[in-house]
Amino acid sequence: MKNIIEKIFLNEKIILAVILLNAVVIYLQISGISTPLLTGLDIACTLIFLIEMIVKHIKLGAKEYWRSGWNRLDGILVIVSLPSLVEVFLPTGMMDLSILLIFRMLRVLRFFRVLHFFPNFTQIVKAFKMAMRESYAILLCFFVIIVIFGLLNCSLFKDIAPQYFSTPLESIYSVFRICTVEGWYDIPDTIAAGTTPVIGGFVRLYFVFLLILGGIIGMSFINSIFVDAMVSDNNDDVMKKLDELEKKIDELKKISEKQN
Repeated sequence: MKNIIEKIFLNEKIILAVILLNAVVIYLQISGISTPLLTGLDIACTLIFLIEMIVKHIKLGAKEYWRSGWNRLDGILVIVSLPSLVEVFLPTGMMDLSILLIFRMLRVLRFFRVLHFFPNFTQIVKAFKMAMRESYAILLCFFVIIVIFGLLNCSLFKDIAPQYFSTPLESIYSVFRICTVEGWYDIPDTIAAGTTPVIGGFVRLYFVFLLILGGIIGMSFINSIFVDAMVSDNNDDVMKKLDELEKKIDELKKISEKQN
């Protein structure tokens, strides 16, 4: 019996199917569809996740279970979503249970376990961590530049365009929006409309400069460094294999020379 339970609840494909089913159920419930069948399926999914966590604790032990990053994600989401079971035992209308829907929705995050089945996902995560380590200084500098221009723009334009620069935080967000290029021209056009044509022209030139500095040069520079760091590990592997191949070619040449 124990082996059967372990085969069921430790089977990744079965648990993944339950996660997908639970995501569909929660989607339907949020869409306003509420039936006893959906409620029953939701409870069943919660109980399956709980039993899975208990079985893994018995099989691996608590220390080994919480050592795994995927198990930590699963365990936290299961524990946090358990309060959603309270509504089953409470009379209808006794209390506002809308807050429990938030706990139930958190279970959808378990869908991230699908990533575990992607080929070379571990290598991708490793490359991402390496890229973050190598580019964090550039990201920090870029953030500092955004803050500086955000504070400058707040002092210059908060009275002319308060919808963009009324507070330092709002101003920093507006500068970041300019760096993303999407709809950047709305900001200088709004400022220019509230000033004279001459000042408006200088304002447009200023924001074009800011766009080129942060949105084109800055973002391109960050992307190039990040992508280079992501693929550097693969490049190292390729270079290592090429070195090994060259050594083998040299050895074959030496053997051929000796035979001749």
